[in-house]
Amino acid sequence: MVEQQGNAGGERDERDVRRRGVPDDVAHAWDELVATARRTVADGLVVGTSGNVSVRVGDTVLVTPTGVPYDRLTPADVTGVDLSGRQVLGTLRPTSELPMHLAIHGTTDARAVVHTHAVHATAVSTLVDELPLIHYMSAALGGPVRVAPYATYGTPELAENMLRALTGRSGCLLQNHGTITYGSTLSEAYDRTAQLEWMCRVWLTASSVPGRTPHLLTPAQLTKAATHLRDYGQPS
Repeated sequence: MVEQQGNAGGERDERDVRRRGVPDDVAHAWDELVATARRTVADGLVVGTSGNVSVRVGDTVLVTPTGVPYDRLTPADVTGVDLSGRQVLGTLRPTSELPMHLAIHGTTDARAVVHTHAVHATAVSTLVDELPLIHYMSAALGGPVRVAPYATYGTPELAENMLRALTGRSGCLLQNHGTITYGSTLSEAYDRTAQLEWMCRVWLTASSVPGRTPHLLTPAQLTKAATHLRDYGQPS
């Protein structure tokens, strides 16, 4: 028993050493970012190292590093940039989609961003310019979800297309690519991604029934739903 306790203490000491010089709030945010990135894989929203996650702590944006499987990330792999994109934490190269993340962090009140290659959402992005109003949860993203025109991944052009699609919204589809959502927390950004993927799946399922056309909500119905959603959940 004594030997086991010593090993456990050694593991804790090693963890502390790897985090030396990293503020507690950054270390905590990194842990949460890694957990969120792993969740995107577990929930089938990304495959391999596709997709990426970021969270802002002060003027530092923590991001998943490019090309590294999420299950291999450790406390020592904390990767962060400033709002101009200059790397200020870690040695691993940041995600190739850094321009999209910085565009959102620099122009909105976002504290967290989640980008995925979710199957149903990506399929919908190839079919329409806007997700049809199949469900009132569109209101939770600010209104009808737009599709940003295609551009090569990791480019300023894609970031610009995305920002236009996000006007007045907290999420959008990226044509022939995937989804991106943001929120005040990683949990909120992730939940919005999951809701968007679910709505896309519902629309694809309903619209695939031969001889039937899905009933869609009207703008007035969506506006009414948005009003109700403001009072959803427990008081702050």
